Amino acid sequence: MASTVTVSYPADVSDWGRDQLTTDHMRSYLVRTNERAREGDTWEVFLDVGCCGDSPDVPLRVESVEGDDAVGEDTDVEFVEREACGVDAGWEVQSQAGPKN
Repeated sequence: MASTVTVSYPADVSDWGRDQLTTDHMRSYLVRTNERAREGDTWEVFLDVGCCGDSPDVPLRVESVEGDDAVGEDTDVEFVEREACGVDAGWEVQSQAGPKN
């Protein structure tokens, strides 16, 4: 079983999005929903930014795996930042920068 899986998130995720990604409940979710982790795998996660914001899927990339590739209850998930990839997330729906419909 993997003892630690390190996943990266894109640098263009907002500070609030980073806070949501790195919670204990997100770590638990990733362990429950991924049976295996291999370097280079991409895991898409949904980030809810609230009732008035947009809610993007954020691509998490598996950067490294310590141990074998099986993910289980005792697997630790660590996060690192990587280069931006065009994730457009935030509170734009309710801001001046948002749509003008």
